[in-house]
Amino acid sequence: MQITQTQVAGGPPRYADSPMPRYLQVADLLRQRIARGIWPEGHRLPSLEELVTEFGVARVTVRQAVELLARDGLVSPQQGRGTFVTGRPSNERWLSVVTTLDALARVYRDTEPQIVNIDEATSAPALRPGEGVAAERYVYMRRVHSRDGKPYCVIDIHLDERIFRRSPKRFREETVIPLLTSMKSVKIAKAHQVLTIGTADMEVARLIDVPLNAPVAEVRRVFRDPDDRVIYLGEVVYRGDAIHVEMDLKP
Repeated sequence: MQITQTQVAGGPPRYADSPMPRYLQVADLLRQRIARGIWPEGHRLPSLEELVTEFGVARVTVRQAVELLARDGLVSPQQGRGTFVTGRPSNERWLSVVTTLDALARVYRDTEPQIVNIDEATSAPALRPGEGVAAERYVYMRRVHSRDGKPYCVIDIHLDERIFRRSPKRFREETVIPLLTSMKSVKIAKAHQVLTIGTADMEVARLIDVPLNAPVAEVRRVFRDPDDRVIYLGEVVYRGDAIHVEMDLKP
């Protein structure tokens, strides 16, 4: 989890206009310093008064933030000596953004997500200019994917009904993309995805267990057949702490 805040020259940070409690925002700032190695293991944190001055918050807010990190095993307050870093946050950014259809199918096949179907209906997607032509009918599914019992994304899927009817049971129970790419009767002529950074609204925050307005990665995927018909449209919202982007840059 990361928060939106800026450091004013010579003054404390400006905190996000968010319902997230201030002590959680301060705790996240401290956690980031530990995660980035600015405060390595064994490092003594600044005094309570120094943190109050730096962050421009009340003493009780800093105490609550430090207590939260202590419960997470990241720091240890020691009577008469101060508070010391005792651990680092685990790196949970295990889901890579891939750039080929085969690699994308492998990602969903290899992670074996736990699927929770929370909605299914017949609904047409809102296509954007240049995305292709709509099929006659679609089946809409909203799903939450989890890994090790922890939700990491919510997906809104619009699938060409003709394709869905070929194997409805499997489409309901399995991840759609690996199944779709394995079907010999389905030809994907074009596949495109767009990634943007956003914030979790109230419904998404509830489904993937993040604070309201927490950073999320939003991916929109469109698959088209040889007739330029959109056979699959997926809109995915990933937890910001589960995903990372890595790519080679051409010299």
